Amino acid sequence: ARPVGQPTGYMENSVSYSAIEDVQLLSWENAPKYCLQLTIPGGTVLLQAANSYLRDQWFHSLQWKKKIYKYKKVLSNPSRWEVVLKEIRTLVDMALTSPLQDDSINQAPLEIVSKLLSENTNLTTQEHENIIVAIAPLLENNHPPPDLCEFFCKHCRERPRSMVVIEVFTPVVQRILKHNMDFGKCPRLRLFTQEYILALNELNAGMEVVKKFIQSMHGPTGHCPHPRVLPNLVAVCLAAIYSCYEEFINSRDNSPSLKEIRNGCQQPCDRKPTLPLRLLHPSPDLVSQEATLSEARLKSVVVASSEIHVEVEHTSTAKPALTASAGNDSEPNLIDCLMVSPACSTMSIELGPQADRTLGCYVEILKLLSDYDDWRPSLASLLQPIPFPKEALAHEKFTKELKYVIQRFAEDPRQEVHSCLLSVRAGKDGWFQLYSPGGVACDDDGELFASMVHILMGSCYKTKKFLLSLAENKLGPCMLLALRGNQTMVEILCLMLEYNIIDNNDTQLQIISTLESTGVGKRMYEQLCDRQRELKELQRKGGPTRLTLPSKSTDADLARLLSSGSFGNLENLSLAFTNVTSACAEHLIKLPSLKQLNLWSTQFGDAGLRLLSEHLTMLQVLNLCETPVTDAGLLALSSMKSLCSLNMNSTKLSADTYEDLKAKLPNLKEVDVRYTEAW
Repeated sequence: ARPVGQPTGYMENSVSYSAIEDVQLLSWENAPKYCLQLTIPGGTVLLQAANSYLRDQWFHSLQWKKKIYKYKKVLSNPSRWEVVLKEIRTLVDMALTSPLQDDSINQAPLEIVSKLLSENTNLTTQEHENIIVAIAPLLENNHPPPDLCEFFCKHCRERPRSMVVIEVFTPVVQRILKHNMDFGKCPRLRLFTQEYILALNELNAGMEVVKKFIQSMHGPTGHCPHPRVLPNLVAVCLAAIYSCYEEFINSRDNSPSLKEIRNGCQQPCDRKPTLPLRLLHPSPDLVSQEATLSEARLKSVVVASSEIHVEVEHTSTAKPALTASAGNDSEPNLIDCLMVSPACSTMSIELGPQADRTLGCYVEILKLLSDYDDWRPSLASLLQPIPFPKEALAHEKFTKELKYVIQRFAEDPRQEVHSCLLSVRAGKDGWFQLYSPGGVACDDDGELFASMVHILMGSCYKTKKFLLSLAENKLGPCMLLALRGNQTMVEILCLMLEYNIIDNNDTQLQIISTLESTGVGKRMYEQLCDRQRELKELQRKGGPTRLTLPSKSTDADLARLLSSGSFGNLENLSLAFTNVTSACAEHLIKLPSLKQLNLWSTQFGDAGLRLLSEHLTMLQVLNLCETPVTDAGLLALSSMKSLCSLNMNSTKLSADTYEDLKAKLPNLKEVDVRYTEAW
């Protein structure tokens, strides 16, 4: 017996679409309702639907399948290209006029044409253009399939000045940049976009045409309405820049980090470096190979190709910092590895003409992107991990051109932008290190470095930590720039003295001599001495142990009060219901005995809280009730290990930050988080 539900009789065998000769709707009088009639060899098949909508759906779907089969058959064996072109146009018209709504309606014709082109590579240029123009209407709302992208790339390379590039490819590329979500899933779309932009650059106007294209992608308003445009443009730029150095990278078998470099990742490395270049974490199966390579002696390496000529010379002399780092079995940082000096290495990279044009074009695009205020935060974030191959970072032309982008970041007052100059995480290098004196990219005696320090000092809440880092690594360049009258560096040296960053007396005297050698330095050093005298008077033992300011008092009132006598014994200060702001923090940190601070219902914010957390580490009681502090400032309290009472009532505290503070403050016993997210 047959299983229940299995077709029997006439319908036991399926009917192939190729066997259908005709499809008709039954419309004569007294005909069965909602029926379709299929004409096949040897008879007809009657299909009845549940309603007229479903019947029409079947009818148009069957017609579509039947016609697609016909076009596949006709275009699979082309004889005369005039006929083929006519059939393609008819196929496109059929897709555009079909009442069916489905992705395959437009994709199926594109795939047929794509297959046709991949199997017939001997077409003339004119035939190429005719086919592209014929399928252009389908590309208005659809991405081209991979093989078609390959065909478009070839056309861009061979005929960059063709009108097809401007008239047909421009809307296609615009759609890709606006709607593509992941070039990793469709890399040929990225390659097509890359070749299209290079084709624009080959026109007579060159970069002006590219600039107008970028402007059209951004739009005329101050904010680009398409959130995917910038990430997609950056992805295309990174891939194109990588391709300029790809031949050299692939010619070196001892570079196991190609995938990491492609993805723009910086990973820790467990092996000793074989070249003083940026080294990234290898895949596990390559560690053993790298171990053998690392034991070999460093010799002069010359790699020559049709595109790139690179010469690297090494000596046995290494930087002390590099040696010390290797002794601790840790990876030297990127800047130490890339350091170019006579005692370490000499590197010169020369690109071929085509690679040089490609590099120039895409670095120029990065410059254009950095000029848009609304794009700059996202661009800075995308470039923060330094997603370029080590060869690019050792290439003087590249770092010199990219300097404009870094300068734009350094000039932006928004913290979300200029904070991306620093490393993406602890232990890694950022643009700040790369473009600081001694870094491979520094070519201006430290002017950009001074700009970066100036903007970072204005917003960096870890001021003392930042100064310590500068004192340990960049004290020489700071003193040299201060000697040349750079006001930012003069301020930095004064702060180092004020915060007792420098322990060595000889170094302190050298800094003082540097300050006194210029007019601006001498004036600021005298102001520092005056502040130090006032500070000693303020911190002299004596005065009240408790102090409460009247309501409506301001920052100026507090400063005036603290300058009027000694407050070395002050342990409890109440500024509740006053008008003080974060600006008063610079006076509060001078109170050496302060243990309890009440800031209830003031305008004291995150900036002041960061400064307090850095200097008043012995504070035990802090009241921040009804202040405008947020997670950004509250997280800094984790360094105040002596806190035993903390009031964050009616602040913008989040639950995650509260849990983090509880874990990092061991002495915390009393906490008020009412009317917060953590309540």
